[in-house]
Amino acid sequence: MAISAADLQRRHQLEGAPDPFPSLADSTPKANKATASNGLELDTDSQSAFPSLASSTPVTASAAKPAWGSSNGPRIKATVVKAPIFADTFTIAALDLSNTGKDGKPATLGDVMRQVIAKYKVKVEASANQRTRQTTFHIKADTQKELDKAKRSLLALLSPTVTSTIQAPASTIASIIGPKGATLKQIRDQTSVRVDIPPRDSLTVPNGNGRANGSASGKATPSSLDDDDEPTVPVTLTGPQPLVLEAQALLNQIISTKTSKSTQRVRDIPAHVLPFIAARRATFLAAAQDGWIDLTLERVTREITVSGDREAVVRVIEVIKATVEGFSSNLTSLKMSLPKRQHRLLTGKAAEAILAKSKCAVVVAGHSEASEEVTVWGQAADLPAGLGAVMESANSKYIHEFPLPGPIATSRQILAYMIRNQYGNTLKAAHPGVEVFFPAPAEAEKLSTLNIDLVGEKAAVDGVVRQISELIGKLIGATRSLSIDWLIHRVITGKNVKKLKQLHDVHNVLAIFPNEALEQSTVVLVYDPSTASASASPDDKKKHLDDVEKELLKLAKDAADVKSEKVEVEARWHDAVVGQGGTTLNAIIGEDKTLSIKVGAEAGDASVDVILVRGASADVDKAVAEILKIVEHAKNDEIDNSHSTEFDIDKEYVGRIVGAQGSGVNRLRDQLGVKVDVSDDFDDKEKEGKRKKAVHQKSKIKITGRQENVEEAKRRILSQVDRLADETSEVLKIPNQYHSSLIGQSGKYAIRLEEKYSVKITFPRHTAENGEGKTREALKADEVLIKGGKKGVAGAKAELVDAVEFEKESNNVLKFTVATRSVARILGKGGASINEIKDTTEAQIDVDKASEDGGALTNITVRGTKKAINAAKAAILAIADQIAEETTASIMVESKFHRTLIGAGGQGLKELVLRCGGPSDPKLQAGLIRFPRQGEPSDEVKLRGEPKLVNKLKAELEKAVATLRDRVILGVDIPAPQHRALIGRGGQHLNELQSKRDVQIQFPGSRSYNQVGEPENLVDLAESDVANIVKVSGSRAACEATIEELKTHIRPPAPVGVVETVTVPLKYHHAISQQGNFFRNLRSYGVQVDQSEHPSKSAVPSRPASTAAPTGRIDEDEDESAPKVQWEVVTNYQDAEDGDSTWTLKARDQAGLERAQKAIKAAIEHAERMSHVGYLTLSDRSVFPRIVGTKGANVARLRTETGADITVGREDNTIVIMGQFFLVLLVSHEIDTKPLGSESAIVAAKDAIVDIASNAGRPQRRYQD
Repeated sequence: MAISAADLQRRHQLEGAPDPFPSLADSTPKANKATASNGLELDTDSQSAFPSLASSTPVTASAAKPAWGSSNGPRIKATVVKAPIFADTFTIAALDLSNTGKDGKPATLGDVMRQVIAKYKVKVEASANQRTRQTTFHIKADTQKELDKAKRSLLALLSPTVTSTIQAPASTIASIIGPKGATLKQIRDQTSVRVDIPPRDSLTVPNGNGRANGSASGKATPSSLDDDDEPTVPVTLTGPQPLVLEAQALLNQIISTKTSKSTQRVRDIPAHVLPFIAARRATFLAAAQDGWIDLTLERVTREITVSGDREAVVRVIEVIKATVEGFSSNLTSLKMSLPKRQHRLLTGKAAEAILAKSKCAVVVAGHSEASEEVTVWGQAADLPAGLGAVMESANSKYIHEFPLPGPIATSRQILAYMIRNQYGNTLKAAHPGVEVFFPAPAEAEKLSTLNIDLVGEKAAVDGVVRQISELIGKLIGATRSLSIDWLIHRVITGKNVKKLKQLHDVHNVLAIFPNEALEQSTVVLVYDPSTASASASPDDKKKHLDDVEKELLKLAKDAADVKSEKVEVEARWHDAVVGQGGTTLNAIIGEDKTLSIKVGAEAGDASVDVILVRGASADVDKAVAEILKIVEHAKNDEIDNSHSTEFDIDKEYVGRIVGAQGSGVNRLRDQLGVKVDVSDDFDDKEKEGKRKKAVHQKSKIKITGRQENVEEAKRRILSQVDRLADETSEVLKIPNQYHSSLIGQSGKYAIRLEEKYSVKITFPRHTAENGEGKTREALKADEVLIKGGKKGVAGAKAELVDAVEFEKESNNVLKFTVATRSVARILGKGGASINEIKDTTEAQIDVDKASEDGGALTNITVRGTKKAINAAKAAILAIADQIAEETTASIMVESKFHRTLIGAGGQGLKELVLRCGGPSDPKLQAGLIRFPRQGEPSDEVKLRGEPKLVNKLKAELEKAVATLRDRVILGVDIPAPQHRALIGRGGQHLNELQSKRDVQIQFPGSRSYNQVGEPENLVDLAESDVANIVKVSGSRAACEATIEELKTHIRPPAPVGVVETVTVPLKYHHAISQQGNFFRNLRSYGVQVDQSEHPSKSAVPSRPASTAAPTGRIDEDEDESAPKVQWEVVTNYQDAEDGDSTWTLKARDQAGLERAQKAIKAAIEHAERMSHVGYLTLSDRSVFPRIVGTKGANVARLRTETGADITVGREDNTIVIMGQFFLVLLVSHEIDTKPLGSESAIVAAKDAIVDIASNAGRPQRRYQD
């Protein structure tokens, strides 16, 4: 089998590119005779019968120039530089110069050519044929881009502007537009043609506005035969005729790639079978096997839609049909009657639960039907269980029917208000356990009584009933209906949005318009009771409703003058008026949709040959004129398209004419608007007898359409047959190593040759075991097949031969190796060095990636001319030689020393490299010294680098290892409490000891203490506490000297003194301790205190809540500069903790003990006298530093003077004062004598603090002589 060039790309790592060379069919006469069937319609979708056509571009008469110039690829240079090497020839049938002139005067052909030549720097030649009235243009340019621009410019200037419309399936519109419009923009830019696609809103076909309703067939039909399955969208192209045809071809190509999908339906599934079918969705999906499908179930219309891959859709449809037939014949039923309200509990999820539980389906009458019949369907054996499940579900919940008050008009008005305000959601939110069901608006017009069904627990339902009743009470007398033609509802609501909102804001009245699809003219007005401004007065409600009604009727009168008109149109022209998928009818109705158009039977007339148009007068007149115009055009098209012609061609060429899946005839249909039918033309007798050998079998071609288009299509087909008859092939011997260069990236070089010479070029694929390529033709690895017309094959062969010679000269390959260590320098930062070499030598350079095992050599491949590859190699080796020679060495180091040598974060190695004169760059340091990884059972340390540096590193490592091997670990017993003093602040003392003799000292508790090892003198320390043993490591002499020095710092233990106990109440602990000062004083006496118990809470009472305003002293004059204060006094120890704490006093001597006992006794007596606590709050905290004084001098002075304990708050503005607070009463003999009191300690302290705060901001007075 023949291959395409894109298949070969996989060998050159170019996978993913589209196949640039579609395979040609090897359609020999014998093959056609063997597969043909006499008298049968040909299958135009068969790939094997109708392979894709070769390019139909005419072969250029003149000898073509090579297209292998430097502008076409990075490695192929043009053999001729000065002369233009890109050329194209095309013919325009009729020149149109009406759009090329200025000031209304048409330009000449010469003017147009000069304009194009000057703009695009090309050469243009033209020759006219007076007999055929055709003008042939020949363009030459330096680049393909300029050639294409010049050609399009000529076509645009000289061709008439036309408008063409293609009907694209709606599913392909997204592909035509592309992501963010990219595909559509590309088509517009490439062809300069305007492409118009209707807005998405206009693609929907509204029900009831004229679209003919198709009758249900009950069969599965493909989407291509069912207009309802795949609606189409008109895509309009406007521009120069040739460019419009080109854009049309591009769009059709996109559409054709999307038609491999199919959509089919199974309609009219019996209602009792539908539940069983819906439950088997997984079975249907499994029937698709590996194909992709999408299943959609429409319960209302009882149909299943299957979309996806065509073959998978067919398989699924067959399974669905078989399942439907099986259930239809095997199911039986049982009927019963249940109240209508209980039907609510037998639908939806309840019905699915019944089916899952009992294998039976339940079918109930529609809610709008009066029937109470319930039917249970299933196998005969399952019906009892199904009946039980139905009864259980029907009685599972409480159901209440709430009737809306009458008359029926009022009920409908109330219902419209509830639906508009989504009152059901409001009720569900307030009562989550209740389901609310309103009658559908369409059903409400048919029912005589409207009920709201409430389902749920009885208590919750009763709550909903009360809430609905309250609303209805507010709505009585607050609703009204008025009639406004539904056709102008859109006009009123669209143009008067602000007006309607203003009516609601001013009058509190809602105007509820019905759904447009219902075509109802009743507008409901409701005085909205939900707003805060709603009035309960019936007179107010009536007045506001009257005002709004007048305003709406006025708006309706101003909106439009509605009328109806019947148009007599024969039924056979109705499809032309409606259009495919209702598109034409949508265009007539317009976006505002203020028209109603009924076609045929929908018009309600006795005759079907009528179209009813209803709407605004002006719109009706316009629509009627459009309909008559469309009918007239349809009649003319029937006359114009009635021409047909028939002719015969040899059957061997039919496959190439029709193309793969009919692509050839589809192209003629799209470009010329003709219908092409192909059929075999055999003699029946010859078919039956089979005696004569059919050497030249014929096939009949019939073309139908406009006469001019039919003749052009016939000419094209016969021209294609002539080219096929002239077809030849030739095999070239080209070494396989040059194939990728000849193909080019994504096959662009080979594609250009194919398009230029109208040939097919086939390169071999991967070579098989017998040496032949795996292609349709038996090609060897060094063979290339060219197939096409004789002249085209000769031209393509000449260019390929020239290209091979060029490749032999320029595609030399040189491979060599360099030291891996030099690759980074060769590449340079960001590839700067290697790119400079490429630019200078014009060679292509590939550097292999570094291997995982870190090999010493790296491969480099250079491609180009001999001169280029030699220059590139010399430049690379020059850089590699600059890198000094490397050597490797190793040294055995015990693993226990690795961590010490490496240091924290590798700092030890970094310092070692720097001491030896190595690089400071961490990246360059990384490969110099390599220790075994953690867990590897090896002690070998590897060194790699410059010989001189490696020798220095090895010597330093050996020296460091020798030192480590000589190190010993000795221990010394030092009391743990003295460890902190030996370490010093920030480890300063420890660092001095270690650096003094180059030793390491490890104290218990450090992270590395256990990693150092056990000391040699551990036996001597057997009786020592483990927490006291300090390890010293280093040389023996240094360790022994360090231990002796450490022992000199050990303080002797304190002598054993006297011990005594004292009992102290817990409530006095805070007052005695004085924030720790008291215990510090005791230590100065040589007394240590151990307390048996500490208070669990503070003895200071909490500050009482006070709302009193800040006050000052009443005996002081009011001073604005004095700070405002708050002062509260509470009794001390009122919330204090009960109990005693035993203090153990350890003293050096008896004198210190007695001194401490006296101090404790005095402190307890002082605490007893602190009977009260005062809380002084100042307004300004900035005075606190003045109150405290330097190092607390002021507070200490006040404590001494007043005998009160003063605590200045750190986070608030409160100062706590503890001390005596007593009142002495002096009673005289006179009756009216008032009690007098003396100041207490806390009051004195408070006054002193307030005085300091008052004088804090006053400047000192200065006196001058």
